[in-house]
Amino acid sequence: MKKEVKAQRIDELKELFETNGTYYLFNYNKMTVAQATALRKNLRKQGSALKIVKNRLALRSVPGPLADDLRPVFSKPTAVAYTGGDAVLLAKTLREFQVQNKVLVVKGGVVEGTYIGSERFDEIVKLPGRMDLVAKVGGLMAAPMSGFLRCLRAPLGDFGILLNQLKAKKESA
Repeated sequence: MKKEVKAQRIDELKELFETNGTYYLFNYNKMTVAQATALRKNLRKQGSALKIVKNRLALRSVPGPLADDLRPVFSKPTAVAYTGGDAVLLAKTLREFQVQNKVLVVKGGVVEGTYIGSERFDEIVKLPGRMDLVAKVGGLMAAPMSGFLRCLRAPLGDFGILLNQLKAKKESA
């Protein structure tokens, strides 16, 4: 490979690693072309992508603080699944593909700028997605206000019941 082409690929990979806060590295050695196409299609549906990289070029393009952590990960054939969106959704998609096809071996990755090893990948998969967490936070923020409104409404409801009972008593007398 010529120097110009290598420099161009390194720049592309630098941009990929800098613009996408989450990426998982995995060994794709036993994956067929049909399986790779299916995985790319699944990833594209959720706004993620897949790129097969040369290990030496990828090591040159990894951001400085992460280079030492990722150095052992870049061995054997390596592919990068990356996203700028939901890290958990990408992890769940990769796990689903891994269970169905038994060809992916996750080596590690970076989630929101923090290195995770292959052993922590299962922890990421078990987390709820970003939208689920946002919904939970919204519910937690709304709970005190709805409780407060119920407290304000209770005396008015009791007063209405009292008036209704007085009316019924007068009508019966």
